[in-house]
Amino acid sequence: MQPTSRPPAVPSIHVRAAVTWLALFPLVTGGLWAMAPFDAAWPPVLRTFVLTLALVPLMVYLVVPALLKAVLAIAARRGRRPQTAPTHRTPSTP
Repeated sequence: MQPTSRPPAVPSIHVRAAVTWLALFPLVTGGLWAMAPFDAAWPPVLRTFVLTLALVPLMVYLVVPALLKAVLAIAARRGRRPQTAPTHRTPSTP
């Protein structure tokens, strides 16, 4: 029989939403500020396209994972697991 390990903690959807917003707001604000001198004459759709083209990969691959890792580290330091999303377990067969 193999020892079973606990799956890694997954923060609740509320924690993930807060982390995403905390990452998104400053990046969008900074992106709009940085693009302002160049995009004044651009149509809004083009501005949005260029901004999201840069920010979505940055958010998905770097910023949000780093913030979630920090949230889990803080929760571990406090000696408790963060609020976790419900997990669905399937019964094991003998």
